[in-house]
Amino acid sequence: MGRLPFIIAACVLITAFDVYFYKAIVAVFKKWKPLTKKIFAIVYWSYSFLLIIGVFAGIYLNLFLTLRAIILVAFFLTVACKMAMLPFLILDDLRRLFVRIFKKKEVIKDQPVSEVEPISRSEFLVKAGLVAAAVPLTSLSWGIISGAYDYQIRRVNLILPNLPKAFDGITMGQISDIHSGSFYNKTAVKGGVEMLLAEKPDFIFFTGDLVNNLTNEVRDYQDIFSKVKAPLGVYSSLGNHDYGDYYFGKESSPAKVKNLKDMVDVHKIMGYDLLMNENRKLKVDGEEIGILGIENWGMGRFPKYGKMELAVQNTDDLPVKLLLSHDPSHWRGEVLQKYPQIDAMFSGHTHGMQFGVRLKEYQWSPVQYIYKEWAGLYQEQQQQLYVNVGYGFLGYPGRVGILPEITIFTLKRA
Repeated sequence: MGRLPFIIAACVLITAFDVYFYKAIVAVFKKWKPLTKKIFAIVYWSYSFLLIIGVFAGIYLNLFLTLRAIILVAFFLTVACKMAMLPFLILDDLRRLFVRIFKKKEVIKDQPVSEVEPISRSEFLVKAGLVAAAVPLTSLSWGIISGAYDYQIRRVNLILPNLPKAFDGITMGQISDIHSGSFYNKTAVKGGVEMLLAEKPDFIFFTGDLVNNLTNEVRDYQDIFSKVKAPLGVYSSLGNHDYGDYYFGKESSPAKVKNLKDMVDVHKIMGYDLLMNENRKLKVDGEEIGILGIENWGMGRFPKYGKMELAVQNTDDLPVKLLLSHDPSHWRGEVLQKYPQIDAMFSGHTHGMQFGVRLKEYQWSPVQYIYKEWAGLYQEQQQQLYVNVGYGFLGYPGRVGILPEITIFTLKRA
């Protein structure tokens, strides 16, 4: 119920914008015939009404994932297009206000212009706004059609000075941020898993956010992700979305506790070794390295369930320690300051905001103004961090420029 006031307020705001946009469009196309205006009004307001109803239904009803995805796509594209058009309408209204205040009244047939003909919107500005609205519609639609499941394999040589000889050349895979509650194409999702398995990594990390809100979101994809196997094991950690906080709230409740228990059980069923503030020793030819995993630990509003003091217990004798920690802000917020024994940390969480540019020598995304480390490999002194931009998507059901990632690491000695 805590979300209801926010959702209602958002719907009221969206409806107010709808009135604003509707009046602007009708004012520009005033030469339309009455029947055309009537049809446009019916289509415009029916779409807006159904979209709001669809949002409520998608949140509170157990709809099919495909239907929820369609509603989400329509809502996101509609809002994006209107936000692109909004500055042009505001600019025109400011122009009109300026004219009303400062322009001297001209007299036509002994009557001021302002009394004969109201100041109309600038046809040029409104039509320019419509053109601007088509830009996000085109690019974001292409991001949905082409980008959402366009899995990219990124290869990284991970240099670890203290790496035992037996591990030199061993490969590790990483996927993150599956967000199974957002998927609507099982065939494509399965194709990404097959790409990962075709690389034949020796062991695999999954760094959190299996779902959006509830554990049962993964039920339709559990069989696919159960196929993720590796000779030395699949190790996982939880992300901020895996606890049910965004559905049940931050306070504990029986339903929330059960949801988390179900999440732990799902990892076991899929064959993932879920590390919750604990560690494992990975042995090859008699030599060992440490794999540590903590619960979510994030800066700001994100939960700090992780307890590094537990995860590092009994690992002092291990020459290399690899840490699974979902949120990259944990690296700078705690690991660099207190745990110099961590050689490399593996995260996700940012998604690269699913929008930006990512080339071999250059990358940019709006998310970099929030997270200093948001995609790729980072290093300070002898400690490293890798941020995977995610396998799935959340909110916007697509990706533009920042494509879904499967990372393959080759471990190397210095």
